[in-house]
Amino acid sequence: MSSQTREKGNLRAPTGSVTGLCSASATMFAVGMAFLGYWGVYEQGSWHTTDYLVMIVAIIGFAALGCVPWIVTTPVAEDEADKVAVARRAMALGTALIWAAVCITVFA
Repeated sequence: MSSQTREKGNLRAPTGSVTGLCSASATMFAVGMAFLGYWGVYEQGSWHTTDYLVMIVAIIGFAALGCVPWIVTTPVAEDEADKVAVARRAMALGTALIWAAVCITVFA
């Protein structure tokens, strides 16, 4: 493994990445909560299988979005890579799951 490859793996994230990821995950979390409030979690009537599926997908999405600030602010040693890439994946997963929950309610 060349020294150039080693240096490339230890690059630090751009300035503002942590703040951006934290605020984006909080915004997406708020969008998901607004969706659940509009969708009518508190409406009267019995729940169907689709309703339970939506809630499970949304809760997993909220868990992924809630983990983003925790992952990205985890301290790392000076010679280790940042956790920004892992946090980005958690952000993408959470966002995809929230939108999947929305799509399930629209199309089911």
